[in-house]
Amino acid sequence: MKKFFALIAALCPIWAGAQTLQSPDGKYEFRFDAEAMTYSINFAGKNVVLPSEIGVNLDNRLFESALGIPNDTQSQWRLETSETSSHSSTWAPLYGENASIADNYNELVLHLVKGEAKNEKAGYDFDKRQFYNMDIVVRVYNEGVAFRYHFPEQSNGLFLNISGEKTSFAMPSGTVGYSSEWAQGPFVKTNLEPSDMELERPILLELPNGLKAAIMEAAMVDYARGKFIIPKQDVLQVSLYSGVEVISPYSTPWRVVMAGEKVVDLINHKDLILNLNEPCKLSDTSFIRPGKAYRCGKLERSFIMKSIAFAEQMNFQFIELDARWYGPEMSMESSALKESPDRNFTVKEVCDSAAAHGLGVWVYVNQRALYQELDQIIPLYKKWGVAGIKFGFVQVGNQYWSSWLHDAVRKCGEAGIMVDIHDEYRPTGVSRSYPNLLTQEGIGGNEEMPDADHNVMLAYTRFLCGPADYTPSYYNGRIKNTRAHQLAMAAVYYSPLEFLFWYDDPKLFDGGEELKFWKDIPTVFDESIALDGEIGEYIVQARRVGSEWFVGVLNNKSARSISLDTSFLGGKGKWTVEIYTDDTSLDTKSKVASQQIKLKAGKPIALNLLPSGGAALHFIPVK
Repeated sequence: MKKFFALIAALCPIWAGAQTLQSPDGKYEFRFDAEAMTYSINFAGKNVVLPSEIGVNLDNRLFESALGIPNDTQSQWRLETSETSSHSSTWAPLYGENASIADNYNELVLHLVKGEAKNEKAGYDFDKRQFYNMDIVVRVYNEGVAFRYHFPEQSNGLFLNISGEKTSFAMPSGTVGYSSEWAQGPFVKTNLEPSDMELERPILLELPNGLKAAIMEAAMVDYARGKFIIPKQDVLQVSLYSGVEVISPYSTPWRVVMAGEKVVDLINHKDLILNLNEPCKLSDTSFIRPGKAYRCGKLERSFIMKSIAFAEQMNFQFIELDARWYGPEMSMESSALKESPDRNFTVKEVCDSAAAHGLGVWVYVNQRALYQELDQIIPLYKKWGVAGIKFGFVQVGNQYWSSWLHDAVRKCGEAGIMVDIHDEYRPTGVSRSYPNLLTQEGIGGNEEMPDADHNVMLAYTRFLCGPADYTPSYYNGRIKNTRAHQLAMAAVYYSPLEFLFWYDDPKLFDGGEELKFWKDIPTVFDESIALDGEIGEYIVQARRVGSEWFVGVLNNKSARSISLDTSFLGGKGKWTVEIYTDDTSLDTKSKVASQQIKLKAGKPIALNLLPSGGAALHFIPVK
């Protein structure tokens, strides 16, 4: 009977009324009002998004005028039909934070039409024809709600000029937001008061009803970057960097809303962003190898050899030759097809030496050189033995550069080269389609040496949308946090390519026992659980590889004591736990204490966290 009514809804025109869709577990509800062209979202019986505008702005006036189409084609969209379906599957990513990901959702497709016209003088007869067609595709998961706009092939044959989106998110009065103005900027707490200031996605929200929520973007491949403005009180509006010109059929990126009773629920549901992207498009992924990397801070042969030895000693998988190995990176005249004449090494020699120690080599290339030489760079670097390219100072924002950048990732993937994108690029899950894109910056990391308050906020904001190349330092004197705080980043922050000891020189290494944690922890995992935390205060993240668990704790600038619940270990087994915590009484460079205890699963561990401090723990089952 349900299938019968779904079929009737799919085939029959809908003249009025609301369409609703729930998540498989019934907690989320999406509601669409066809007459008002608004939507709303509830979670667990509480409001998340109040009735809000939905749709896009099409600006095809020049073409409409040439065809004699009157202005009434700018009238409102109307809903003709709708259809629902369900999907349930599980897939295994090539690598990730979890070895398997459930992809279960209910889907609603709203078929809308707009505009009818007739102009016999011009020789065009659009009488009783739908001049524009648009679908709103809605998916409701147990983890969140996503919707996007799909344009089927238009019968008029015109391209579509999307000048902006009407997409908005009206939040309950009193909602507080946390975001940054740019991808590498500090976080701003806002009461959602009217402002033209653009806020980055994702944006984290605290609702007056106690819920925590996040609004994000997924599958942004050939579109303009979206941010948020606040046009009126408590309303977030999607703000595109520029207009977008497309030929149908075409789908825009997904707009994503997640909610939870606890803020760590958002972290534990962020695989939703990957689910909204297309499966892997590469036929060969054998070259893709996540791992830890050491940046060669001095581009000189003897230092590079020391770096190779240090990386091998620390159980790393890569070294990297950073900017200027081929000349001034900001100069259009610098060619990345050859080494700078003042270098006393060749990239091929470095690749050969690193390979002899089981290491791969990454090289930095500025987008200026990539734009001019990518098709020559790829086969040459393959010949040299380069494992990956770090794209530097990429242009982001408009549709052209978005398309160029993702096409460059595709070309590298098809040729067997990994990619790390630096500067203002924020992920939207494209790594599922092209897993050679291991990581990206788009974060205020240790290049800026932020404080502990910023670092804790990252777990609840930037890392919701995907991995980030934070580049943790350890010995550098400009660090504003304790060394245990820095140590814990390897477990809290996820990046399949993890640069460690950024700005550090191997000669600073003093063999501190605690660095065993960085040596032991991998960069990809079988299971990840955010155990505990509060926005901007602290975060406790656990990650499993095989039968072992790694836990990282980051604290803000206020001292606190927490009890680490170890029930995540499951069962009644016994564990050996290596614990690394701050101890200012130690006469060591790092002032990090190392201890080993025996523990029964479920027994709590008391942790006293210093201001700007942290803790790192490694759980090994006792056989």
